[in-house]
Amino acid sequence: NFHTFLVIHYRLRSLCRLQILQGQMMSSQAGTEVLLEKVGNAGVITLNRPKALNALNVNMIRLMYPQLKKWETDKETDIVIIKGAGGKAFCAGGDIRAVTEAGMVGDPLAKDFFREEYILNNTIGTYQKPYVALIDGITMGGGVGLSVHGRFRVATEKTLFAMPETAIGLFPDVGGGYFLPRLQGQLGLFLALTGFRLKGRDVQKAGVASHFVESQKIAALEKELVDLKAPSIEDIARVLDSYQKKSSLDAEKPFVLEKHIDVIDNILYNIFVLTLAKMSPMSLKITFKQIQAGRTMTLQEVLVMEYRLSQACMKGSDFYEGVRAVLVDKDQSPKWNPSTLEEVSDKSVEDCFLSLEEHDLKL
Repeated sequence: NFHTFLVIHYRLRSLCRLQILQGQMMSSQAGTEVLLEKVGNAGVITLNRPKALNALNVNMIRLMYPQLKKWETDKETDIVIIKGAGGKAFCAGGDIRAVTEAGMVGDPLAKDFFREEYILNNTIGTYQKPYVALIDGITMGGGVGLSVHGRFRVATEKTLFAMPETAIGLFPDVGGGYFLPRLQGQLGLFLALTGFRLKGRDVQKAGVASHFVESQKIAALEKELVDLKAPSIEDIARVLDSYQKKSSLDAEKPFVLEKHIDVIDNILYNIFVLTLAKMSPMSLKITFKQIQAGRTMTLQEVLVMEYRLSQACMKGSDFYEGVRAVLVDKDQSPKWNPSTLEEVSDKSVEDCFLSLEEHDLKL
């Protein structure tokens, strides 16, 4: 029977080796999902999942966060630049399918993803060195969180911005409650509730981007930024301003929403009925309250609030149903519960904002 023992022993050893090998392969893959490079005195982050439109997953967050903290105190790093690979997207959002799958089985990822993502958003929002996001392509959800809180956000004619979360039973998170109510008029509330898409120069005119530069000039802009020696905020602003002046594309074209901003207040009474029939009623009410509350909050207070909301959504049903209808089965026919705004009680909304006590987000 010693022979049987040896067979079992070697099989177990082989299995362990296979698991280690698979772990190394996964680790290697995770390492290539985001590229972290030092180019001169610049730290350059490249989101590198082009086939997934650079969707943000927890591995990418765990690679970026410590590197950002390291560069922040590194005397040899003067500026941080973040961009997306592949030419189509900066970052199309978070890896929502992985989060919903985790939430369904009680996996810790459902908590970890939101917590670590929001901590990363706060790091960007409080960064002590110039942070430049080149949002050349699709920039939605989680991609907005990686860019909008930074000092400089450069849009191009290929930029497509949206916060489409109410369509999947979520809410515009990653600090949406902070930056959206600070846009002009009621534009932020409009974008939050409807998921309306802004394109190209409109992203800058709305205030989501700080600058607009033609896509073909982005590589030259990046090189000029990298070559700067110990640049101040003003030095970087001058370079970005100069490239914006060179980008005459549609310069005089009016902002597509400009004529609507003053009347958005008037249409809010009808907006749910007219344009939001497909959205989760629960998400709409949460989002409305989130945007109103966020007007007077700091970014840190907003992220704590949004973590509470994220965990309320993970305990509900609309998030899972929305992801199923939009991303998995793609039938675009979610069955919301409750199914109407009238059925969503004020108490059920208020409960989503309650403290999680010792489980609250710590920043």
